[in-house]
Amino acid sequence: MKALRRFTVRVHLPERLAALQRLSINLRWSWDRPTQELFRAVDPELWQQVGCDPVGLLGQVTPKRLDELAADEEFLARLDALNAELDDYLTRPLWYQQQIENGAEFPNGIAYFSMEFGIAESLPNYSGGLGILAGDHLKSASDLGLPLIGVGLLYRSGYFRQSLTADGWQQQSYPALDPQGLPLHLLTGADNKPVLVRIAMPDDRTLHARVWVAQVGRIPLLLLDSDVPENDHELRSVTDRLYGGDQEHRIKQEILAGIGGVRAIRAFCEIEGRPAPEVFHMNEGHAGFLGAERIRELIDAGLDLDTALTVVRSSTVFTTHTPVPAGIDRFPVEMVRRYFGGSGADGPDGEMSRLLPGVPLERIIAFGAENDPSVFNMAHMGLRLAQRANGVSRLHGKVSRAMFNSLWPGFDPDEVPIGSITNGVHAPTWAAPQWIELGRELLGSEDLDKLREPAVWQRLNKVAPEQIWSIRSELRRRLVEDVRVRLRRSWLERGAAEAELGWIATAFDPDVLTVGFARRVPTYKRLTLMLRDPQRLEKLLLDEQRPIQLIVAGKSHPADEGGKALIQQVVRFADRPEVRHRIAFLPDYDMSMARLLYWGCDVWLNNPLRPLEACGTSGMKSALNGGLNLSIRDGWWDEWYDGENGWEIPTADGVDEARRDDLEAAALYDLLEQSVAPKFYERDDNGIPTRWVEMVRHTLIALGPKVLASRMVQDYTEKYYAPAARSLRRTVAADSAGEPFGAARELAAYRLRVAEAWPDVRITDVDSYGLPDTPLLGSELTLTATVQLAGLRPDEVSVQAVLGRVDESDALIDPVKVPMRHTGSGDGGTELFSTTTPLPVAGPVGYTVRVLPHHPLLAGDNELGLVRLA
Repeated sequence: MKALRRFTVRVHLPERLAALQRLSINLRWSWDRPTQELFRAVDPELWQQVGCDPVGLLGQVTPKRLDELAADEEFLARLDALNAELDDYLTRPLWYQQQIENGAEFPNGIAYFSMEFGIAESLPNYSGGLGILAGDHLKSASDLGLPLIGVGLLYRSGYFRQSLTADGWQQQSYPALDPQGLPLHLLTGADNKPVLVRIAMPDDRTLHARVWVAQVGRIPLLLLDSDVPENDHELRSVTDRLYGGDQEHRIKQEILAGIGGVRAIRAFCEIEGRPAPEVFHMNEGHAGFLGAERIRELIDAGLDLDTALTVVRSSTVFTTHTPVPAGIDRFPVEMVRRYFGGSGADGPDGEMSRLLPGVPLERIIAFGAENDPSVFNMAHMGLRLAQRANGVSRLHGKVSRAMFNSLWPGFDPDEVPIGSITNGVHAPTWAAPQWIELGRELLGSEDLDKLREPAVWQRLNKVAPEQIWSIRSELRRRLVEDVRVRLRRSWLERGAAEAELGWIATAFDPDVLTVGFARRVPTYKRLTLMLRDPQRLEKLLLDEQRPIQLIVAGKSHPADEGGKALIQQVVRFADRPEVRHRIAFLPDYDMSMARLLYWGCDVWLNNPLRPLEACGTSGMKSALNGGLNLSIRDGWWDEWYDGENGWEIPTADGVDEARRDDLEAAALYDLLEQSVAPKFYERDDNGIPTRWVEMVRHTLIALGPKVLASRMVQDYTEKYYAPAARSLRRTVAADSAGEPFGAARELAAYRLRVAEAWPDVRITDVDSYGLPDTPLLGSELTLTATVQLAGLRPDEVSVQAVLGRVDESDALIDPVKVPMRHTGSGDGGTELFSTTTPLPVAGPVGYTVRVLPHHPLLAGDNELGLVRLA
C-alpha cells in the first residue's frame, strides 16, 4: 500500500543535546568535517543510511540512543565545542569586515539570484554546474563574511533521479521532497504565520508562495515555494521541478524567481531587521524580472520611470554563463504581454502593466527586445537592466562580447562592456580530507583562510613525493570501492541477478590509471568522443603494461532524446564483458558521487566543442585534489593551462563537424597512449612515478589559489559589488536643493537628451598634419575634428582619435584610443577637438575619429551603446 501523504516527524531532543538541532539546520556542517564526524558518532550505520544528512539522522535516531548521548561526557564536550565554534564563525570579523575597517567602500548588502543552488546532497535543488557554482558562491561569501542573501525557488521534486533500463536508456523519477525533512525553516511574521509572497497572474488569479530559509553559514538562502493551499492545482505546481515543463511553466517560474524574489527579500529584511541590499546580482538571466520589480518599487516611491531605471541599473550586476544564443531563455512576446498584461490605465509611455502597476507594458517588452520582434530575450533584459556584466572565464568573456555585440552597434566586440571573472570552487566542500589535513599541517593552524595566499601553496615543495603519491593512491582506492558499490546497485536495478555479478568484486583496480568524465550531457560536451574509435579505446583500456580505466557519469535533460542516446552508446560499450571491468557509466550523478570522482581520478577528461564551455569547474575540483586535466583549451583551462599541469587536446577548427571529431578523438587517444599513461607508469626504485608526482605538485601550487571560490567572490566584491554600491550611492544622492535622487534624475535627463540628440550628432570634418613625408614609428600626428553636437555640451561627449594597424579592408586592428580635447567653437554651431599623438605601430596604419556620450555616472563611455564615427 502507498501512503496518501508523506510528512516528516522529528524526535524531541533532550535539552542537553539541543545544540544538535542548531548544528543540523545550518548547512555549514556540509563543509565542516568535525561537525560531520559528530553526527556520524550519533549512529554510524544510520548516518550512512540517511545519506550523511543530519536532519534525516535526527529524524530517525532512537530516543534510547539520544538518552545515551545526553549522558556521554565526551560527546557532550565535542558538541559544546562545535556549538561554540559555530558561534565564533558566525560573529567574528572576517575578510569583508576587515576590508571595511581598512577603508573599503563595500555594499551593506548584496542579493544573489539563481534558479538553482547546489549546497549539499540533502538539499537537491540543483541540476549541474550553474547550481554548484551558485552554492559555492554562497559558501565562500559566508567564509569571507559578505552580507549576502541568496534567492531562488524550492523545487518539490528537485531535478530528477536517474536510472538505466536494461538496454542502457536513461529513466527519470521525481521523488517528492518534504520541506519539513530538509534543513529549512519557514519565514514567519510577527503573528507567527508564514509569510506569503503574492503575484498577479492572468485571468484574475494570484500566485502565492511561501518562503523557506536555508542557512548557509552566515548566508540566508530564501527559497520560494508555490505548493501552498492558497493556490489552485496548476499554480501549486509552479515550483514542482527544476527546468521542467513548457514555456508557460518556465515563465511562471521566472516571474516568481525575479519579482517574487525581490518581495521575499523585502519581507525577510523587515522581519530580521536587516538593511535592504544595495547590490542585486543575477546569476544568469532567469531572474531578470527582478529589475522590473525594483523599478515598480521606485515608481511607487515617487520616481519617474527613467529615474527609477537609472537607479536600478547602477546597482545591478548580470553574469552570463551562456556561450551560444540557443542557450538563452526566450519567450514569445505575446506570452509576456499576457502575463504582464495591461491595467487599462495610461501613462506617458503607454498602458500600465497589470502585474507591475506603474510600469508601462511596452517598456517591459523593450527590455527584452531583440532582432526578432516576436521574441522576448531574458539575457538582453538582464544586460539592459544591469550597469555591470561579466562572463565566467576570460575566453567566455570574449565569446560573450561577440555574442551580444548587437546591443552595442558601432563598437568592435572587444569594446562591448562585458568583463569576466573566472569561476572558482569551494575548497572545504570539494577537497579530500587528506589534502585538508595536509594544508593544516603546512599552515600550522586549523584556520584555512591563508590558503587564499599563493605563497602558502609554495610550501607543498617541502612535501616528500612519497606522501603526495600515498594520498593520491589512497583516494583512488576509495573511489574504486565506491564504484563497485554503485556498479552493483545499477546492474541490479537494470534487472541483473546477484549470481551473475561476481565480476564486480574485482572490477576496476586501485593501481590502474583512472580517468574521469562526469558532467551534464548536452551535445556540445561530446560524451561519446571517447567512442569515436571503439577498437582503439578498447586497446587502451586493456593494455597489459599500461592499462587505463574510465569512469563516466552524467544526466541528460529529460526532454533531450539526443543526450539520452549518447548515454546509451556509452552504457552499451561499457556493458561488454571484455571491458566492463575497465569502463563504467554510473547513473544518478550527484554531489556525493562527484566528490569521490574528484578525489580519486588521476586524470579529468573534458572535450567540449570549443568555445562552447563557459567555464567548466569540474576540472578545477579535480585539480584541487591533485588530478591532472586532459582537456580542450576551453573555459578556465584556456587561460590557466601552462604545459605542466595537464595536457591540452589540440582543437581542429575550420573543418566540418565529423572531421573535427575524428581529429580531436585521435589526438585524445595519442595523448593517453604516448604521454599520459607512460608518465603514470614510469616508476623509480621505490615505486613512485616521480614525473607524475611532480606534475601533481605543480598543479596544486599553480592552480590551488586560482581555482578557489574565495578568490572568485573577492573578485566580484572588488570589481563589481563595490563599484555598483559606489555608483548607487552617487546616483541616489540629493541634489543641491536637498532633493533625494537628484543625481539619478540628472543622469536620466541626460540619457533622454542624448537619445534625442544622437541622430543629429556628426563629425563634419577631420584634419591631420604634422607628419613627415616618410613617417616613422613614434612620429607625431595631430588631428583636429569638427563636430556637430546637436545641442549637447562639449563636456557631455567624449571625442577620441582611434589609431592602429589596418588590414587589407582598412579595418583597424587592436587600435589605440586617444582622447581629443575641446579647443573651441567652429562655424555653424560646431565644436572643435584636437590631439597630438605619436604613431603607435609600424606598417600599414590608419586612423578615424569617433564621438561617444560621456557622463561621470556612467560605468564607461560605451555604456549607452551610442557612437558616431567620422
